[in-house]
Amino acid sequence: MAIAKRIFFFIFVNIAVMLTINVIINIFGLNHYLNDLGPGSQGLLMFCLLWGMVGAFISLAISKWMAKSMMGVQIIPANTNDPEARHLIEKVHQLSRKAGISKMPEVGFYQSDEINAFATGPSKNNSLVAVSTGLLQRMREDEVEGVLGHEVAHIANGDMVTMTLIQGIVNSFVMFFSYIVANFLVRGDDEEGGGNFFMEFLLRQVLMVAFGLLATPIVAGFSRWREFRADSGGARLAGKEKMISALQALQNTEERLDNRQGQFAALKISGKDMGVIARWFMTHPPLEARIHKLQRSRIN
Repeated sequence: MAIAKRIFFFIFVNIAVMLTINVIINIFGLNHYLNDLGPGSQGLLMFCLLWGMVGAFISLAISKWMAKSMMGVQIIPANTNDPEARHLIEKVHQLSRKAGISKMPEVGFYQSDEINAFATGPSKNNSLVAVSTGLLQRMREDEVEGVLGHEVAHIANGDMVTMTLIQGIVNSFVMFFSYIVANFLVRGDDEEGGGNFFMEFLLRQVLMVAFGLLATPIVAGFSRWREFRADSGGARLAGKEKMISALQALQNTEERLDNRQGQFAALKISGKDMGVIARWFMTHPPLEARIHKLQRSRIN
């Protein structure tokens, strides 16, 4: 259940926001404005661009709350007396200062046997780095530092905002084409604006889900690219060998446990090649590819 919850929650969060926005548009009568613009007009495209971006930035704004709630992240107090927790905070803050981040991220952990970590938040100065208890228990200190460097690099690179902008553009076109297709199928050539309003509204919701799923590989492709960048950033912050060691530790664990879960989970730090079709939906490149790319890099 935890796997399915994580997958569905993060893949469809933007679709859910878009559906909510579309309902609001209809409740406040803005759909009449859309009808007046007409399918294919520049006005309609700009309208969808505006609301698509709003949907993506709403998702970004609630990203920390969403992660804490769904993953059960416990934030470590800054004044903790636990030596292990204190060491974790200090390491994240050390890497963050090295990356040029002015306001230190929140640091937390969550109970899970899986080896996992993630960074999220609406901005560089309002971010969260969280690790699983499984990672802390099974990884050596240098490997943990490599993982933390990778996550801090995500924050320093502004990946959350970049992915939000990409998702916003995708949302806009999903909304745009959903409106056009629904309008065409229900209204046809009826220039007087006839047709069944409820049928058009319902069809638009279905099309948003369908087009949103079809657009997922686009966002996933950008996500895989940012993972390679975060690996390079982690190597510069924590050290190339530590970053490679961390990825190799993940690879060895996957091979031992045959852990094929979470290939589509947005927060997973690893990815396993599951075939051509699944590859399009993976948010993380296969570990073999990530290790190979780092080994060939000129990072010292």
